[in-house]
Amino acid sequence: MWIELFDYTNVLAILAASIFWFSLRRKPQNFPPGPRGLPFVGYIPFMEKNPAETFMKLKEKYGSVVSVQFGQEDWVILNDYDTISEAFVKQGQKFSGRPYNLYFELITKGRGFLTMDYGSTWKDLSKFGHATLKEMGMGKKRMETNVNEELRFLIESLTSSNGESIRMKLNLAVSNMVCRIALGSRLEYHESKFKHMIETFMKQSEDTSHSHMLFAVSLAPFLRFIPPFSNVVKITSEEAECLMAYLREFVEEHESNFDDSDIRDFIDAFLNEMKKRGKDDDAFNKIQLIRYVRDIFHAGSVTTSGTLTWGLLALVCYPKYQEKIAGEVLATLGEEGVPSMEHRDKMPYTSAFIQELIRLKTSAPLGVFHKNNEETNINGYTIPINTTIVPNIWAVHYDTKYFENPREFRPERFLDSDEKFCRSNHVIPFSIGLRHCMGEQLARMELFVFLTGIIQKLKVLPDPVKPLPSFYDGAFCMGTYEPPHFDVVFERR
Repeated sequence: MWIELFDYTNVLAILAASIFWFSLRRKPQNFPPGPRGLPFVGYIPFMEKNPAETFMKLKEKYGSVVSVQFGQEDWVILNDYDTISEAFVKQGQKFSGRPYNLYFELITKGRGFLTMDYGSTWKDLSKFGHATLKEMGMGKKRMETNVNEELRFLIESLTSSNGESIRMKLNLAVSNMVCRIALGSRLEYHESKFKHMIETFMKQSEDTSHSHMLFAVSLAPFLRFIPPFSNVVKITSEEAECLMAYLREFVEEHESNFDDSDIRDFIDAFLNEMKKRGKDDDAFNKIQLIRYVRDIFHAGSVTTSGTLTWGLLALVCYPKYQEKIAGEVLATLGEEGVPSMEHRDKMPYTSAFIQELIRLKTSAPLGVFHKNNEETNINGYTIPINTTIVPNIWAVHYDTKYFENPREFRPERFLDSDEKFCRSNHVIPFSIGLRHCMGEQLARMELFVFLTGIIQKLKVLPDPVKPLPSFYDGAFCMGTYEPPHFDVVFERR
């Protein structure tokens, strides 16, 4: 009994000391203002389902630059376009680091391009990535041909009854574009290894308790030691290892028949660079290659397929928009024409629809977190070195300064008085600055070609048996804004 009482007293003492320490804790001098949280967890208990909404509301009280505590760290949230541009563009080199994040650590094991800190290794890999993707056809007619070829397989898949969700069908198609770039060829939708890879990526972004607990662990890493969070961490780590094993097989297959006079794809190009540089290069080695390919798959599939899924839901929820786009598509392409990025100027309403879609349904509301590599200043506040910086892209897209009634889905806002498409610099789903998404051109091509191609061939109609969810029923899961599950009927035009 005395031992139990002693243990209980110790727990109370530790808790009291922690609360006392928290009460004395002060933010750095001249640090951005923000709300206080609770001991250990900080502001986590006060977060809404969509953290970007929580941060956006804090702007009303504290301004565009807000500090929020998560666990034992103070993060800085950038809540409008001007502050994001100031940090990522005007002071790009200072703000292009990557903070430690347990979730990223679980899936990359400290390697990979997407989560790598800013420095010479990242610069080498970035330069290589941009050059190689361009060489592989990014933004060129050759890539457009590949997208149209995949479109035919996608339409066949959408009109089949194979039990797969709309999101899975779209994800397989989008991921196959990554396969063409990274592996040199597409994979069959029914190939078991390919499907398991995509299912693993999707699991991390689905609206489930698993993804919500994983997000909580990424905010407060100490939770990884506490059930059931510890089990989620274990499962995520094991799934990451399985995914790496699949990609290792692809890399080793390329190694077995590598020919430096015939560079077929991204893996070959990387192997060729490894050969040129020799062993023990920090940037170009086999482990880094596997992680890089993993990053390309993840970044190049989840967000684009999510946006396409939102697009199909919009088409069936707003049939007048669907018919208006169909009129443009058929007037420009006819029934057998091949969609091309060159057709965008002839399809202003379609272009406006897509831009409104990526604004309202921001695929990554908080982008990818940054950190500053040196002490710096923004909006008059001092930001200590190695502070986590969060760009609230959602807040930019919902800023009434740029968008009237921003919560309305209204493609017409991007048409001028002559019904011509007006691109907005304040729609930034791919972020801005040195670390903006290098796959932006491909993603924009996929959105335009896949959507116009689907509408050219198919009508998207409500399922007469299963009611549609609201177009505004989204969920924030592990950094992405996910559409609800729904079923529709695809009917040939």
